[in-house]
Amino acid sequence: MHQVKVKFNNVEQIKQFVNIIDKSESRFDLGSGQRIVNAKSILGVMALDFSKPLQLMYDSID
Repeated sequence: MHQVKVKFNNVEQIKQFVNIIDKSESRFDLGSGQRIVNAKSILGVMALDFSKPLQLMYDSID
């Protein structure tokens, strides 16, 4: 499992992020602490506190 930190500055960046990774068949999780969501879910990502960096976790990228 790979991990990188991501930071969103606005809602448009979140939309672009979700649209890009949604095209991949790989699994992506995003969150911090105990709150982890499917990164391909726009509603899940929007529910996170994106005022600070979040941890993106993925197995592989196709």
